[in-house]
Amino acid sequence: MPASVTHGTLPTGAAKQINATEDGRLEVDADFSDASVDAFGRLRISSPLTLFDSSHRFADNGLWCTDTSVSGTYVFNGSQGCVDLSVTAGNGSEVLRETRRVFAYQPGKSLLSMNSFAFATPKANLRQRVGYFDLNQGYFLELNADADSVCFVRRSSSTGVTVETRISRFGGVYGAEDTGWNTDKLDGMGPSRVANLDVDAAQIMFVDLEWLGVGTVRMGFVINGRFVVCHQFHHANLISTTHIGTACLPLRYEITNTGNTSGTSTMKQICSTVLSEGGYELRGQQKTIGTSITSAYPLAVAGTRYPIVSIRLKSTELNSIVVPTSASVLGLGNGHHYKWEVVLDGDIAGGTWVSAGGDSSVEYNILSTSLSNGTAVASGFFSSSNQSTAMANILKAELFKLQLERDVFTSEAQVLSIAISSDTSSTSAYGRIDWEEITR
Repeated sequence: MPASVTHGTLPTGAAKQINATEDGRLEVDADFSDASVDAFGRLRISSPLTLFDSSHRFADNGLWCTDTSVSGTYVFNGSQGCVDLSVTAGNGSEVLRETRRVFAYQPGKSLLSMNSFAFATPKANLRQRVGYFDLNQGYFLELNADADSVCFVRRSSSTGVTVETRISRFGGVYGAEDTGWNTDKLDGMGPSRVANLDVDAAQIMFVDLEWLGVGTVRMGFVINGRFVVCHQFHHANLISTTHIGTACLPLRYEITNTGNTSGTSTMKQICSTVLSEGGYELRGQQKTIGTSITSAYPLAVAGTRYPIVSIRLKSTELNSIVVPTSASVLGLGNGHHYKWEVVLDGDIAGGTWVSAGGDSSVEYNILSTSLSNGTAVASGFFSSSNQSTAMANILKAELFKLQLERDVFTSEAQVLSIAISSDTSSTSAYGRIDWEEITR
């Protein structure tokens, strides 16, 4: 029999035994726990790429769209650094919060989302949810009337009908399919040895996907600095189609009265993040649009900014992932000075919105005549002369920084404009913007 020696440098949670074979070789007996590996079973040593992060330090950060019903409210809580989502006692009182963008899952890379929150004390007719999901797809944690109702939910429309599968902590609450959490019930008997789940306490919940249409989805909590996997939804070798239609989804918080309740309730939305483990490589469909080389955009009035080119998501494809990758502007004339700006959520007038193609989720406007309001997120200056004219290149860095957004509750798409102003009247300029569409 091979001799065994103790090894103390493997990651926490991994087996710590090395076997010495008869021929002198050392074999590591290391079965890395779920806390040590990503959704594809790879040891977590790679640097993740942050696709999104959200915290509320000085105000509600504007990264979320919100819908309220029957006197539901959301209020920034400055002393606690969170947003309080509150409902009244009335039936139908509700607050829904969803990110203004969906997130880019890349096949072969583990996607990890985390949300921190504090549920309101459970009561009859009060439902609370948090997770990586939308109206049709995704995975989330749900709490209903009491602590025994806490469950992980898979919502899928891959069959053409939305179906929700609920798995409660100990099973038996939601029918025959509810067999209980299959990895760690947080009852002291699981791998973590954590013996309690306080549904009233603040929690960090995670969803870990290896989608590829039929991969495993793991759900659990971060407790004492450790990822504790509580339940795994397995699919490969078990189902005949995809378990959800897409893994490109938003983050979402919900608090809803499904009937009259005993009083007001408040759920605390704290922080969120989405990570692509092992980085991300843009491999989408490349598109570009801009002014015609034979027709420069006229800058009639000095000091007035004009939207040379604007893009937004089509209203029929608001859950698409579109990432602006570069833009350029070119001012004409001799001795003129120009200012360029990247403007989000501006109000443009004139022109016509035109589809960027039947295979595109974008529409553009290169004939609009004015721009008001909005937020300039980047700007700069350049000059022109009769010898040459300078070109300003922008948007070259920070992947996903300017991903096009939308408000899912109003169906409004965010407008991104490249705006130019000149110090002289009756000048002109060219403009162009490139982007990649990840969800083709």
